Amino acid sequence: MPQTRHIERHFTAGDTLRNVVIGMSDGLTVPFALAAGLSGAVDSTALIVVAGLAEVAAGSIAMGLGGYLAAKSDAEHYESERRREQREVKELPGHEEAEVEQILQSYGLTKEQSEPLVASLRERPEAWVDFMMRFELGLERPEPARALWSAFTIGMAYVVGGLIPLGPYMMLASAREALLLSSLFTLFALLVFGYVKGRFTGTRPYRSAFQTMLIGGIAAGAAFVIARAIT
Repeated sequence: MPQTRHIERHFTAGDTLRNVVIGMSDGLTVPFALAAGLSGAVDSTALIVVAGLAEVAAGSIAMGLGGYLAAKSDAEHYESERRREQREVKELPGHEEAEVEQILQSYGLTKEQSEPLVASLRERPEAWVDFMMRFELGLERPEPARALWSAFTIGMAYVVGGLIPLGPYMMLASAREALLLSSLFTLFALLVFGYVKGRFTGTRPYRSAFQTMLIGGIAAGAAFVIARAIT
């Protein structure tokens, strides 16, 4: 009887999705909260658009730079730990062999079953280091272009997200009317974004959609109330 070939499908764009989530979630909520807050203080859509665009520009640069520095820090940490492991494999092989045995035994292998694997790694120093990096420290080698890609994806996601709540202010003359339309646009965008994020991350899509929309709504509502109270 012919067998159907099993094909595993794994989501492999984790870092990119994480960057988009970081940029888009802040891009939707922060400019929305700013525009809502200003709408409670002034009735000038032109002023709100200028302030909003300035915030989007500054926010995207700051978020992108933060993503770049975080990725660079991860890469530097990986290289530092790898150099340490290379030194220990060379200078303290007995200690490292014991650590390999402990790792293998944590997966249910006996000492006798572990010994051939330890001996095989002893003959392959770089593979030994790779093993320790992955299974002792839980570190994966970062992609060389990850820092720049993180900066770009976070920054662009922030810009895209930030333009959604500002769109109505660019089309309408009344800040109060624009606020109502902006609220509908942004809450809907948060709902869709939360749903898509939930689908990709494996969490409950509807729960993720509701949580994302709720957080954005609370942030904007708080900014609006504070601005109204001050003025």
